[in-house]
Amino acid sequence: MNYFAHPTAVIDEGCEIGEGTKIWHFSHIMPGSKIGERCNIGQNVVVSPEVILGNNVKVQNNVSIYTGVTCEDDVFLGPSCVFTNVINPRSAVNRKSEYAKTIVAKGATIGANATIVCGHNIGAYAFVGAGAVVTKDVPAYALIVGNPAKQTGWMSEYGHKLQFDKDGNATCSESGECYLLLNGVVSKQ
Repeated sequence: MNYFAHPTAVIDEGCEIGEGTKIWHFSHIMPGSKIGERCNIGQNVVVSPEVILGNNVKVQNNVSIYTGVTCEDDVFLGPSCVFTNVINPRSAVNRKSEYAKTIVAKGATIGANATIVCGHNIGAYAFVGAGAVVTKDVPAYALIVGNPAKQTGWMSEYGHKLQFDKDGNATCSESGECYLLLNGVVSKQ
């Protein structure tokens, strides 16, 4: 075994777990899931079948990641955030054939207690605030908050709100990296 799993964690046969990953107390990794290298899976996390987590994904305590979700490298999932995978679930109606896909792109952050309604993608380095309910796609670098979530700004790759000048230029206060806002799209310069 090239990863660590706490003795209380349940690791089903048929999943892949990358080198250096840590899986903590009472978490359940289900068959067919793929977890990359150097991930940290917190306490009481469910990783459902066919979920894909890239490298260096941080999953905080009490997170449910359901079938249909893919998280790219360097994603942060805050405590108790949750993903859905069916738009209109009913206990008595089997809708496994209707699971919708959700992609959380590289470097994105999802805050504590946020809910991601299935079929909506989160762009690279986007920042979903705590308690937000995502009901539509989130652009790269966007800062979104509320229920339903609405965009209130743009974030740097270091997680700082960007202040764009009249020419559409901004600088991250921590890294000094420069960003351009052009036609509603942010890119790093």
